[in-house]
Amino acid sequence: MPLSVKKTRPATGAKTSGYVGIVMLYFGFLFVSFNLFAAANKGPAPDFTLASKHDGNVRLQEQLGNVVLINFWASWCAPCREELPYLEALQQQYADLGFTILAVNVDEEPSKADSLLKDIAVTFPVLFDANDQVSKLYDVQAMPTTVIVDRDGNQRLLHQGYKSGDEIKYQQAVKALLRE
Repeated sequence: MPLSVKKTRPATGAKTSGYVGIVMLYFGFLFVSFNLFAAANKGPAPDFTLASKHDGNVRLQEQLGNVVLINFWASWCAPCREELPYLEALQQQYADLGFTILAVNVDEEPSKADSLLKDIAVTFPVLFDANDQVSKLYDVQAMPTTVIVDRDGNQRLLHQGYKSGDEIKYQQAVKALLRE
């Protein structure tokens, strides 16, 4: 049975204050989002070179001129498994505009990542950080961890963990950086 909503007439001034509240909330969100995005600019992203599943070695510095999303993940991480298809969709949507994803797997045995990737197909490079050298460079404290790097090689976003909806934040950051 559908829910019904009883329409009542707002008290005097309630309609105006409702609009003001919505406008203030919207600008507050923009202010906080902008400040978080700006505050995350940590300077140059640490360069690294890692072995890739398909393409030999991949070096971050070779991506200058592109917006790069670096995603640290592990096969045992349930949120990582949930996030990978969203990252693939992001890759497909923005690849032609100068965007790429580097998925850095931190499993000690790359074969574990290979097993997972049989179930979740991705087109972006999968890199292997079995010794956690790159993870330490980026101070990875949670799985997954996502870092977004601008076209000039500066780290602009750091996001620890994943919950449903975080991919929207990534998309907004990527779109903003592609416009810069």
